[in-house]
Amino acid sequence: MNARAIFLSVTLLTLPAVLLRPALADSQDSVKLFISVDLEGISGVGSPLMTSTGGKDYEIARQYMTREVNSVVAAILERISGADILVNDSHGDHQNLLHGELDPRVSYIQGSIKPLGMVQGLDSSFDGAIFVGYHAKAGDPDGFLAHTGSGSVKGLWLNGVEVGEGGMNAAFAGSLGIPVILVSGDSAATAELGQLLGSETVTTKTAETPSSARLIHPDVVNGMLQEATQVALDRLGNNDFDPLDLGSPVEIRMRFASTTHVDVLQSIPGMSKIDGFTIRYVARSMDEAYRLIRLMYRFVSA
Repeated sequence: MNARAIFLSVTLLTLPAVLLRPALADSQDSVKLFISVDLEGISGVGSPLMTSTGGKDYEIARQYMTREVNSVVAAILERISGADILVNDSHGDHQNLLHGELDPRVSYIQGSIKPLGMVQGLDSSFDGAIFVGYHAKAGDPDGFLAHTGSGSVKGLWLNGVEVGEGGMNAAFAGSLGIPVILVSGDSAATAELGQLLGSETVTTKTAETPSSARLIHPDVVNGMLQEATQVALDRLGNNDFDPLDLGSPVEIRMRFASTTHVDVLQSIPGMSKIDGFTIRYVARSMDEAYRLIRLMYRFVSA
C-alpha cells in the first residue's frame, strides 16, 4: 500500500471519532466567557419589592441571583476547567450579587458608575456571552417588570430593530464578533431574545400581570441552567451561533415618557427630535451608540 492510500485509510478510520467529540469537551484551552446578570428574571423573584434595595425579601433575591450565576459557572467549569469567566452585576446599583458566595474562580465587576453598564468589561477577546435573569423590553404586554433601561424609556430602535436591554447588549457583543449563547429570564424575555439571537434559553417564570409572576422553583431552574449551559457550550464549540451585528453607522431612535426629556437631550450635538417624545441620533459605531444610550436613560434626568 502506498503512502497516499495509508493516509486515506487512517483518515477514514479516525474521522467518526473526531466528528463525535464535542469541540469543548474536557478542554484545557483558554476560553473566555462573559456573564451579565440582571435581577427581574431570576427564579423566585415574583414581586417588584424583591428587586429593590431595602424591599421585602430583597436579600433572598440576592441569594437566588448568586445561586443562578454559580449554577452556570459550575456547568462551564465542569466542561472547560480552565475557562476564564467574568461576571458583571447588571441590576440597579450593580451591587446585588453576594461576592463572598460567588464561585471564587470567577472575576466580578460591581458598581453602576461605568460607561458600558451591563456589558462593562466585554471586549473582542471573549468567545461568548451569557445573559442571566433578564426581562423583556419596554411595552411587552406579556413581560414581568418589562422595561428598557429605566421607566423613562418607552421604546428603543437600533437601525430599525426594536430592542430592549438584552437586544442592545447583544448588539454591542455582536459588534465585537461575540455571540450570546444562553439567555435566562421570564417567558417574554426568553421568547424575545431567543427569536432575535438564536440562543439557548431557560424560562424562569411567566408573568401573571406586569407586576406578578407564576414562578418555577429555584432548584428546578438551577438544574435547567446547568443543562442549557452544557448545550450552549456544545453549540459554541460547533460554531453554531451568529453574533448580532447591526453594522455601522447605528441609527438610534428612542421614545421617552416625557417631552421634557426629549427637549433636554437637544443639547447634545447631532441629536434631532422626531416628535415630542422621540429622538434620533446616528452614531458612528455600536460602541458610541451604547455609551450614548446609557447616558440618556441613566444619567440625564428630566
